[in-house]
Amino acid sequence: MYVSKILFRKQTLLIVILAGTILPMAFIISSSLLRPSPSSLTTVRANTTPLDKQEKTRPGLPLRLKIPKINVDAALDYVGVTPQGALGAPDSPANAAWYDRGPRPGEQGNAVIDGHFGWKNNIPAVFDNLHKLQQGDDLYVEDVKGVTTTFVVRAVRTYGQNQDGSNVFVPSDHQAHLNLITCEGTWNQTQRSYSSRLVVFADQGVK
Repeated sequence: MYVSKILFRKQTLLIVILAGTILPMAFIISSSLLRPSPSSLTTVRANTTPLDKQEKTRPGLPLRLKIPKINVDAALDYVGVTPQGALGAPDSPANAAWYDRGPRPGEQGNAVIDGHFGWKNNIPAVFDNLHKLQQGDDLYVEDVKGVTTTFVVRAVRTYGQNQDGSNVFVPSDHQAHLNLITCEGTWNQTQRSYSSRLVVFADQGVK
């Protein structure tokens, strides 16, 4: 099994793929992206609305991610950040994982969901076919309130190991976005890493 890690260092997104059978895939982000701020996390948490009223007006916690074009209907795990700065990923290749320090899907900002690419013994992984998405394709997130939020793919971008990836977590406007992350490219046996990683950028709304 190959285990994926994406490293954010000085706002540069690097990919490291490790070989192993126990460790889950994880994304590593720098401490600068872990500090709650209006630009990187949901601003709802910073207002003065009473918590019970605030919760009623927020999107519900996400339960499932659906991508009809690539036959994804996946349960969502909730992942945070480890003491080492690792953003966790789902234990199962069939699940995806929502970064619960960021916005909920449908809130202002960049909601982030990661998932596995490739698995041992050729077992299918949730984001094996993420590269097939194109501008205009629909993504759906179902939440605990029974609400389905629609996102439309804006762009699909491949990043090299030394490219700046800060825009994956930090939004450039005041809209609601959903970004999906996985690894792709050529496996380098010597470096024990893939050559790139894939990010799907999507915006809430309709075409």
